[in-house]
Amino acid sequence: TGVVPFVALLLLQRRPVAGRALLVTGSGCPSHGLCRSNVQEQTRRQVAVLNATAQELFSLYLKCQGEPFSTEADKLCNPAGIFFPAFRVNRTSEKKEVMVAMYKLFAFLNASLGNITRDQEELNPMAKELLERLHNTTKTTRGLISNLTCLLCKNYNIFQVDVRYGDSSKGKSAFKKKQQGCQVLRKYVQVIGQAARVLLPHLSPS
Repeated sequence: TGVVPFVALLLLQRRPVAGRALLVTGSGCPSHGLCRSNVQEQTRRQVAVLNATAQELFSLYLKCQGEPFSTEADKLCNPAGIFFPAFRVNRTSEKKEVMVAMYKLFAFLNASLGNITRDQEELNPMAKELLERLHNTTKTTRGLISNLTCLLCKNYNIFQVDVRYGDSSKGKSAFKKKQQGCQVLRKYVQVIGQAARVLLPHLSPS
């Protein structure tokens, strides 16, 4: 696929898109007025919140899916077979590289959360606590994407990033929908801790 502008990504978060990594720099950034004065601190808080709540979300998801997910999570939720954005940055990586990797990760996660939430509204409409946690996680993720968009534009004049999303679960069986959700959330738990360790030092007050 071609390059997807940030604004389009925010509008089309649930659309499964495949693409290569591609950065574009230039004069196309929106006004820096999009940035809040405390955008860096707000971004730190959002990442910390996602990191602190990821395991609880995964555990609650498993509980609400019933058998065999509650007893065979290691086998059924193994994320080895699903696409998830590669996260190869570390604390010694350049800040720009870290920010781009974060954007790709959370844009993917946001689309996946939309997919999972839609499926759970269909499969477990009475699971109010799970649905509330999914909605809250999505809300935090969207705010984080907005802040990362601003920081990439303001600091590096990067205004377009090609993002690859995972497969949609539409048309799959109830079991496959549940399994895809638990695979994504299992991988999310593994990656968000690493992301927080890498990103937070880059956002520490100077």
